[in-house]
Formats: sequence, structure tokens, C-alpha cells
Amino acid sequence: MFVVTLTYVADLAQVDDALPDHIAWLDRQYADGVFAASGPRIPRVGGVILARDLTREDLDRRLAADPFHQRGIAEYAVTEFAPSRAAEGLEPLLPRP
Repeated sequence: MFVVTLTYVADLAQVDDALPDHIAWLDRQYADGVFAASGPRIPRVGGVILARDLTREDLDRRLAADPFHQRGIAEYAVTEFAPSRAAEGLEPLLPRP
């Protein structure tokens, strides 16, 4: 599993202009089953994505296709971790046997 932290490097007007394309990109990642959760950081300085069931290389390829990346709006920090426990109801986040 990966935690991706996005940090905006452009003003919010540029973020807002690219947001519909970014959301469409997110929708494709969810449809592929590789994104488990996403949302804005608070305060609104970027976002967070939980990704799973893919390699780091595949994740990097997908992030490169994000309109925020392509337009130079966000920078990405990726942390890989191996979840070993999850709260009740969140068990699907654990590795599949």
C-alpha cells in the first residue's frame, strides 16, 4: 500500500481550473481498483491518496498521468507501507491472501 501526499505548487485558481480533469483521472484509478481513498488536505494545501495492489512503478506511471502533475500544479511524496491491522470495517485495506 502507498500513501501519496500531494502538495500544491500553484495558486488555488489553477488547482480549481484543473480539478474536473483531476477528478476524472481519480475516477479511472478507482475503476481500476488501485485507489482505496482520497481527499483534500486541511487546510487546502494539497491532497492524500491511498493506493494498493500495484507496484511502485505502476503508481509512478499513474501519477505522471494526473493532470495536476502534467500541468505542474502539484508535487508528490510517496510512502510505501505494509498494513498489518485495520479497524473493523476496514479489513479490505489489508493485503489479500
